[in-house]
Amino acid sequence: MGVRKMSAADKAYSTFNYAVLTLFSLTALYPFIYFLALSFNDGYDAMKGGIYFFPRVFTLENYNKAFNNPLILNSFMISVTRTFIVTVSSVLLTALLAYGLSRKGLPGRKYIVFFFFFTTLFSGGLIPTFILFRQLEILNTYWVLVLPMMYNFFNAIIMKTFFDGIPGSLSESARIDGASELSVFARIILPLSLPVLATIALFVGVGVWNDWFTGQFFIQNEDLYPAATFLNKMISEASFQTMTGSSGGSSIQNMSESQMGLRGVTPEALRMTFVIIITTPIICVYPFLQKYFVKGVLVGSLKE
Repeated sequence: MGVRKMSAADKAYSTFNYAVLTLFSLTALYPFIYFLALSFNDGYDAMKGGIYFFPRVFTLENYNKAFNNPLILNSFMISVTRTFIVTVSSVLLTALLAYGLSRKGLPGRKYIVFFFFFTTLFSGGLIPTFILFRQLEILNTYWVLVLPMMYNFFNAIIMKTFFDGIPGSLSESARIDGASELSVFARIILPLSLPVLATIALFVGVGVWNDWFTGQFFIQNEDLYPAATFLNKMISEASFQTMTGSSGGSSIQNMSESQMGLRGVTPEALRMTFVIIITTPIICVYPFLQKYFVKGVLVGSLKE
């Protein structure tokens, strides 16, 4: 069977489609390129403007200062460990919940699903959440960065729907051979569910890595700030000082201003450098999970 030749209308549509998608991609990519150029440029030279794609006065001093600063390095390590712990535990706990809900023999399954679904429609708000965390005694501790983000019912529904699509005969044959429910889950369900597991891991990992809200409102100790909260503090305090003309601030802002001992390093250049530092890990991880992403979302959420 020969390959059908594209008509002139098809070629025009494909050209237009690729042009629009390329334009959108460049629009999304340009801010990262701009920040990258500024992070490798001399800070005082960057204040002159005119830098768009490439650094004009190349320097590594911004990264040298960033990686040698204990506050920046500490916040980055907190985000790394937090993202790893939450992602692994959330995927595992969500998979266990979804597998239980996918079992048709589970007593009261419809009522349990309704309970989980109904409680996700309402939120107590910031103040009740703060009171709850205070009663649990996790305020201003590392646990407040981890425990609240381990559960998401939307992810459980995606996994449950994916598990429902796995042929029940595989599980039944394993049970006939004497396998327990945990063995069926670990040896049959999980290996067949890599697409949805990778998709949920991507959802959770990106969400945790970019979460600045928890550290902003539930953490007072700057030594426990994750990277996103640390960056948000730096930008907010710099903007406030620019508007008011004040020179005071927290230790974060004082760090940006008083420790610029290296030539060519400015607070603005350091902020651009930190943006690149906290963005790069997600950009590096995403391509490895991309091959599972579309399949996991489509199969997990649209199969039924």
